Amino acid sequence: MADDIWPVVHAERKALATDLAFVTPEQWFTPSLSSGWTVHQVLAHMTATASMTPPQFLLKMAASGFRFNRFADKQIARVSAHGPMATLESFREVETSTAAPPGPKLSWLGETLVHSEDIRRPLGFEHEYPVDAVVRVIDFYAGSNVLIGGKKRVEGLTLKATDADWSHGSGPVVEGPAMSLLLATAGRKAALDDLTGPGVEQLRTR
Repeated sequence: MADDIWPVVHAERKALATDLAFVTPEQWFTPSLSSGWTVHQVLAHMTATASMTPPQFLLKMAASGFRFNRFADKQIARVSAHGPMATLESFREVETSTAAPPGPKLSWLGETLVHSEDIRRPLGFEHEYPVDAVVRVIDFYAGSNVLIGGKKRVEGLTLKATDADWSHGSGPVVEGPAMSLLLATAGRKAALDDLTGPGVEQLRTR
């Protein structure tokens, strides 16, 4: 894919908003794959992130004592305060935003892909993600321990996609769909059932 991540981010936000138009009031409170957050809260987090500039991020982090979880929870509470449909409308309003907190651009592509699936999987929604974008994010996560600890999680393993000509690393093989490999690299245990190979059980313990 091109170096510019934003066309993919914008397309994936639009696709997610389209899917969520069909969510029932009860479904909004379904636990997401992101531990401790409902699907509504994940969407609120995505909305807050898509509307935040680096200076705003630093100010809000300082106000939260530079504790990321406290910061994130405060932003979720603010964005979700008026209910799921208002949050969805706010998400649509930032669909084409290129604002983001400080950090590598690929982290915001990863945020969009992983959190979209954090929402979709528990709701039973299927979506075909652009595989070139997915494997690019796996490479990025597998090379860094910042925030999600991806490098440590997959170290000493070979990740191999079954839906793309792509692999990463060396050691016991873990193979399956690229999106499931991405979720596993990001620490989503639910994706491990999609994967096979001698490295799966080792990955399950991390």
